[in-house]
Amino acid sequence: MFVLLFAYAQSVQIRIWVRGELNWYVFTPEAAVTTLIAACILFFVIDFFIRHWQHSSVFSTREVLKIFSTSLLVYLLVMKTTGLILALIFDTFERNFNSETLMLSTFSDLMDGFIYGSFFLAYRYYKKHKSHQEQLAMYNQLLSESKINQLKTQLNPHFLFNNLNILDQLIEEDKDKASGFLNEFAEIYRYVLQVSDKKLIPLGEEVAFAVSYFNLIKHKYGNAYLLDIENSNPQGNIVPLTLQLLLENAVQHNLGTEKNPVHIKVDFNQNLTVSNNLIAKRNAKSTSGRALNNLKEQYALLTRQQIEILKSEEMFSVAVPIISTQEL
Repeated sequence: MFVLLFAYAQSVQIRIWVRGELNWYVFTPEAAVTTLIAACILFFVIDFFIRHWQHSSVFSTREVLKIFSTSLLVYLLVMKTTGLILALIFDTFERNFNSETLMLSTFSDLMDGFIYGSFFLAYRYYKKHKSHQEQLAMYNQLLSESKINQLKTQLNPHFLFNNLNILDQLIEEDKDKASGFLNEFAEIYRYVLQVSDKKLIPLGEEVAFAVSYFNLIKHKYGNAYLLDIENSNPQGNIVPLTLQLLLENAVQHNLGTEKNPVHIKVDFNQNLTVSNNLIAKRNAKSTSGRALNNLKEQYALLTRQQIEILKSEEMFSVAVPIISTQEL
């Protein structure tokens, strides 16, 4: 449509310029239709060489110049051969193939080929670039999802082994309490398996799960660790098991007692923030921080906002970005 309209406007302008008058012939479309047919021949030639000579998946100036120049030469050859055949059929050889007419028609075909060929190449490489960008975006998305799944497979055993250790200790201390712990743990781990293949979950679900998980902690430690959640119905999404991991981190690195408990506070603004007072364990083992680093990597793949960790002599807090539904 672009070629047809452009060629029609061009033919009207040339006829007015040559004849110097307006009449019905000036606006007849046969010249534009002829130009459209010639442009389609050129497009076919360019497309043929692109398919056979375009080896790289990205833009290459050398390949484009080679394709374009060769296509113009082939196009001129086709146009002159077609014109020669028509001239012989209608006995117009001397009129159409004298030196002056041949030079003008060749120059006209060359200019048309350059204009319409440039347009076609620009359009074709725009589509190719767009398709390449879409493929690249899809590849990056699949790569990110694969990386997230790998990170999650590392977190699940971490969750399992820590709670099996608690169960082992409870069995020695109180078998009835261990039985109750085991039943609750089975329900909670069923939830862990359900969300393991999800990239994000609603924050409300994670809060409900975290409350159930904290009940497991109370089986062993009683009121040595206290949980305070500011908002019971928060909005937004987070990575599954984020809150559970932060609660577990606070318990693992602090020694709470009934008289001197560890207060864990969870609040929601633009971020999910989990903070606790520091009560260092005696002879504490050095930890790798793998779980927290793992979580940071997952958020780095999902959002531009990063996890912030703040530590002072008395407090430790982790701020995790809440991902809105619009970002999904």
